[in-house]
Amino acid sequence: MQTALIRPEVQRLLGVRPFRPFALIMENGDRVIIEHPENIAFDPVAAGTSDFYVISGRLRMFSTFEAVTSVSLLDEDGEIPAA
Repeated sequence: MQTALIRPEVQRLLGVRPFRPFALIMENGDRVIIEHPENIAFDPVAAGTSDFYVISGRLRMFSTFEAVTSVSLLDEDGEIPAA
């Protein structure tokens, strides 16, 4: 179920122009920052797998959208805004 909610939101944010960096909040508490649309790759077909890959700086990550609890745009300082 999480994939059905998270993947479309990530796809929407990747299409925003101008692009705005965002964070994937993982179920283990890690925050994965997507600073550029080319930093994340996944099967764009809705019926595709829930797997995704992130390559950003030194980060090399393979995960699944099922492990993402939320997605948040970053503020002007590159931080996740307080709720």
